[in-house]
Amino acid sequence: MQVLRNVFRRRLRVILTISGITIGVLALVVMGGMAEKMGLLVDGGTKYYSDKVVVGADGTLYSGSPLSLSKADDIRQVPGVAEVTSGIGGLLDPDTTMSFGMPPMFDGSDMRGEAFESFEFEYAKGRALTTDDLGCVVLGSDMVKKFAAGVGDTVTIRGEQFTVLGILEPTLTAPDTQVYMTLPDAQRLFVQDLPEMVRGQVDQNDLANSMTVYPTPGTDPEALAARINETVAGVEAMGPSAFQDQIAGFMGIFNAIIYGIAIIALFVGGLSVINTMTMSVNERTREIGVRKAIGASDRQIVGQFLTESGIIGLIGGVSGLFLGWVAATVADKLLESRNLDLFLISPRLAIGSVLFAICLGLVSGLYPSLHAARLQPVLALRYE
Repeated sequence: MQVLRNVFRRRLRVILTISGITIGVLALVVMGGMAEKMGLLVDGGTKYYSDKVVVGADGTLYSGSPLSLSKADDIRQVPGVAEVTSGIGGLLDPDTTMSFGMPPMFDGSDMRGEAFESFEFEYAKGRALTTDDLGCVVLGSDMVKKFAAGVGDTVTIRGEQFTVLGILEPTLTAPDTQVYMTLPDAQRLFVQDLPEMVRGQVDQNDLANSMTVYPTPGTDPEALAARINETVAGVEAMGPSAFQDQIAGFMGIFNAIIYGIAIIALFVGGLSVINTMTMSVNERTREIGVRKAIGASDRQIVGQFLTESGIIGLIGGVSGLFLGWVAATVADKLLESRNLDLFLISPRLAIGSVLFAICLGLVSGLYPSLHAARLQPVLALRYE
């Protein structure tokens, strides 16, 4: 209690100091929550691509350009290929504008590679799709809120009715915003997005816009991707490292910007702690002199002021964490109607933010504490 009385001896000044740290931690939590969410999306993609090769149309791997299903047969002839799954997908709402995070998508597959798939989904309710389940879908966890539907209910997608067969457990990654269906159903939806002139010239039943290649045991996915690029015309294959390299560069810049903003805010809070503790030492010079005169060691004096600055950091850290959590929760709630979930306040972010604030308080209070310990008792007692 004595420590708290010392800390709040000048209440307005200390409250302003704590507010500075609170704002810094608030920025760290909000920005860090965004980075945590993005990190989970990247981790999910990295895990998915870790043991397989992804194939798209040559030069347009990321654009979703259509491919003929015959390319899957050509790829199966490449040595080292165990199986190829052909898939097609697109935006659930064709009018969706660019936004932060994963937009709602539909995804259809011929399911030929399920026996080789290492990335397994867990079902909260219902069951997985089979190739016979035409007109049926499996919903990602976020899609349940969007459609307000459960297993056995009917949902409307692009003006068509689909029956919900299953609901996935939350993954906090891309599958949460996906609607999974059979390949024929997805082909039909995909064709709707094509220009009218093109639509009449394509065979709907021969379309895919991505293919997943499963290597045989012992086959290096990177070597297999290179072999596919060399032997199959009109396609572009990508191994696990290509995905990781591209995402790593983006995430490095993204995290640097986010945490840079937060660190600047915390630096300003740290300066306010230094100012507050320095003024506290000056105001309590006679008290320090009395303590040293009756036997207090330099270590005890340093410990006293470091404890006070640490408490300032702790209070600022906890309050900043709480406000950051509230801000992230409210923002996600407001964006829920747009199917955006931007923040993840993970345990490591919460604990790290508070510990960082405490360390900030301790480091900022180090100079004033050492200054207090170096005061000469006789001079301190004569201080007015």
